[in-house]
Amino acid sequence: MTYHDTEWGVPVHDDRLQFEFLCLEGAQAGLSWQTILRKRENYRRAFDNFDPAKVAAYTDADRERLLADAGIVRNRLKIDAMINNAQRFLEVQKEFGSFDKYIWQFTGHKTLRRPGTHTMENTPAKTPESEAMSRDLKKRGFKFVGPTICYAHMQATGMVNDHMSSCFRAPQG
Repeated sequence: MTYHDTEWGVPVHDDRLQFEFLCLEGAQAGLSWQTILRKRENYRRAFDNFDPAKVAAYTDADRERLLADAGIVRNRLKIDAMINNAQRFLEVQKEFGSFDKYIWQFTGHKTLRRPGTHTMENTPAKTPESEAMSRDLKKRGFKFVGPTICYAHMQATGMVNDHMSSCFRAPQG
């Protein structure tokens, strides 16, 4: 509840936090968000507070350390993806000046809101924007960035506002 009330759907323009959400959304694949959220502090500790430069430099010894860490989901493919994605993240920062400038282009640099009444039943798992983001991230070599993961990232970082119409966080008017 606290996460929803204070973080979820709030526009994120901090590159480190964008990287954290990208990693955590990828870690969630096949699991519940609650599982990952409960382990968030463990992930922050294990992945140097999601500093992309530090994670990009991880060695095989770091991979083994992470695979032995019971505080996180010990999935080799997901751990390897986070390290790979840190390297790709730095490339995007270099090309665009910041990851923020790159990632927000998929929503025209504004928060999107679907028209009409919002319910759990009519919230999509992916959108044309998340599909475009996924395609581009994959083209750049990112892993665990399918359109559903990208849409979850967009929701978490406020690129889209999918708060239910009855939620106090839904836009007014």
